[in-house]
Amino acid sequence: MRGKEPSTAERPTGTDPLDEGAGSILRQPKAVWATAGASVVAFMGIGLVDPILPSIAQGLHANASQVSLLFTSYFLITAVAMLVTGFVSSRIGGKKTLLAGLALVIVFAALSGTSGSVGELVGFRAGWGLGNALFVSTSLAVIVGAAAGGSAAAILLYESALGLGMACGPLLGALLGDASWRYPFFGTAALMAVGFLCITVFLKEQPRPARKTSLTDPLKALGHGGLASAAASAFFYNYAFFTVLAFTPFVLDMTPYKSGAVFFAWGVLLAVFSVLVAPRLQERFGSLKVLGGSLVLLAADVVVLGYGSHTAAIVCTILSGAFIGVNNTVFTELALGVSDAPRPVASAGYNFVRWFAAAAAPFLAPKIEEWTNVHIPFVVAGAAALVGAGIVWVRRRALSHQAEELQPQHAVEDSVAVFAN
Repeated sequence: MRGKEPSTAERPTGTDPLDEGAGSILRQPKAVWATAGASVVAFMGIGLVDPILPSIAQGLHANASQVSLLFTSYFLITAVAMLVTGFVSSRIGGKKTLLAGLALVIVFAALSGTSGSVGELVGFRAGWGLGNALFVSTSLAVIVGAAAGGSAAAILLYESALGLGMACGPLLGALLGDASWRYPFFGTAALMAVGFLCITVFLKEQPRPARKTSLTDPLKALGHGGLASAAASAFFYNYAFFTVLAFTPFVLDMTPYKSGAVFFAWGVLLAVFSVLVAPRLQERFGSLKVLGGSLVLLAADVVVLGYGSHTAAIVCTILSGAFIGVNNTVFTELALGVSDAPRPVASAGYNFVRWFAAAAAPFLAPKIEEWTNVHIPFVVAGAAALVGAGIVWVRRRALSHQAEELQPQHAVEDSVAVFAN
């Protein structure tokens, strides 16, 4: 079995995982900070278009369903590209893969700002998704491999980058998009160019794996019951997640500034709960209980979002960031630790499955509204989150197999005491 880094369950009682992680996070090589900084900008690109979706629809004379394809094309290509990332990085190296991904994002983000029709913009976002897939999947492997403090600190650092990017993306979109919906795309291209230069200067070429990854390795990794269960649960969770991210701006119907402020607050909660709260909850209750409970709470939150008043919708949108932050951290740890597959391969297989939901939700939610009413897309999203929680419950044995970090500290101590007696 592949060796594991010390997990939350393996820490001595009374130690705070964040005390160790925080110190490690603050003492990182320049290469890790350069990669994490570029990751922040990469994740900004996901939520960048949120506050300007209505403006894009107005500027390009498109409806909600057409504009939502910006997410669908982006994540559909991202999902498929996950099968390619390991194949590429194991042959040309992590640094060159990161730079190739960044170069694609720079080009297609800039082209997105020049779009003359929604069809062009959707196509450019697809190219952006390919670059983002190459960068994001490889950046996690690079951070895990180069970070001080082991994989636990690396995952917290990666989730910090994700949360910060998710928070700042809508803010940047609102600030630049208030003048023109085109400016946020140009701004992202410029920031990614800075990230390109930082990685070029500070990141040394990473050691290549002894064995080159094939295109089918991520699919083979999904043959492990635990990883397949984590991916399946994450699929339904991501459907709920991206219903909130891609469809809610049309429901809130606010100015770019106000919408950006709502999703900035949402992103702040996502960052705080993913980095600070989730590890403490896992330490106390165990990852599976935390994940199942958070998915159920997310389901309730999105249903209230769909049926509540406008004020309630704003509050529930922001509050959903807390549950999404917890879920992101736990799912990432599950994907990287529940199977024997190498981390990059396991991550690619897991992301291949879950990003399909991120592609489906932005397309289906407006369609469901057209077929029914504005409330039902959120009911479907809530049901999806509950299905995700159900998979965690039904497949809990497969998810906890070979993943010691999934048990809370007191349970581990009880098990040791039983065997000692």
